[in-house]
Amino acid sequence: MADRLKLVDLRRQYAPLREEILAAIDGVLTDMNLNLGPNTRAFEQEWAEYCGAKYGRGVDNGTDALQLAMYAYGIGPGDEVITPANSFVAVVEAILAVGATPVFVDINPETYNIDIEQTRAAITDRTKMIVPVHLYGLAADMDPIMEMAKPKGIIVLEDASQAQGAKYKGRRVGGIGDSAAFSLYYTKNLGGYGEAGIFTTSDEAIAEKVDMMRQHGARPATRYKHEILGFNSRLDEIQAAMLRIKFRHLEEWNAKRRAWAALYTQLLGDAVVTPKRFPDYEEVNYVYVIRTPNRDEVKAKLLEADIESGIHYPIPLHLLPVTAHLGYKEGQFPVTEQYAKEILSLPLYAELTEEEVTRVANTVISTVRAAASVR
Repeated sequence: MADRLKLVDLRRQYAPLREEILAAIDGVLTDMNLNLGPNTRAFEQEWAEYCGAKYGRGVDNGTDALQLAMYAYGIGPGDEVITPANSFVAVVEAILAVGATPVFVDINPETYNIDIEQTRAAITDRTKMIVPVHLYGLAADMDPIMEMAKPKGIIVLEDASQAQGAKYKGRRVGGIGDSAAFSLYYTKNLGGYGEAGIFTTSDEAIAEKVDMMRQHGARPATRYKHEILGFNSRLDEIQAAMLRIKFRHLEEWNAKRRAWAALYTQLLGDAVVTPKRFPDYEEVNYVYVIRTPNRDEVKAKLLEADIESGIHYPIPLHLLPVTAHLGYKEGQFPVTEQYAKEILSLPLYAELTEEEVTRVANTVISTVRAAASVR
């Protein structure tokens, strides 16, 4: 029996970097400059430049990056924030935390990202922000979003948590909207060893607000003079040191993810619905998501073959218990709801082998064909 093939296997990534990472940790602990130290400051600048933004502010996690951004822009009670119904719950948590109202829209059936025309139709005089999610490593269609938002003074906050390094028409995500939030959770294309996040923007005033809020609402130079509502959300210096090491490999890792995704697509053929590639987009394949009406059967057969898989995401945001008070009903967003029953994420990371990708694809194909023969 082959070894269990994990959905994400960080041990493979860690092994060749181990000595360098341990040396970096020792360096941080020897220096003991732990509060927004030199690694954090350097990583903030390096990441901002990479994204095409002027400022980066490291925070504790991606959800905090979203929430602090919303506070910085003054989003609050009475305001509406538009976001897609197919995503992780973090966006909803941030919107509700600041007292605003989430307004959901369906997704584009081909890109799985926010539907442009539904977004346009959802705008009201209470709309203060749009949060497009660059889902699964593919950028949202940003040009029309910016074009509809700017004349109305609507802020565009990119949720780029699943798209570190992705490009849209030659520009990297994180530097296209007014601001952007990144999760650097350990499973991400660029992730720490635990929780981490970073916020990017080219707006100096907003960057300063986020800088203050992550430090209890005080300026670094006047530590105990708390001027605005603050939080405790600073990127840990040890995490920053490790992220700087891993960042140097991100482009290589993303290229390998694209290569394995292309091989999956080639091998799977028309047995299932596979992700499409689009001109002017350079995806980074955070996850490789297929669709099949036999999703649960395929998932079970993969597990029997010692292959892990995942579902990103099984319950649409508008149908979660936490959003029940908003009054959305089943059937309002048919694409999201149908896809939630069919999507399945296959193992995908840079350190996979051709043999493993083939093993996964063959298991999927044989399961789908067996189901078809029974019908």
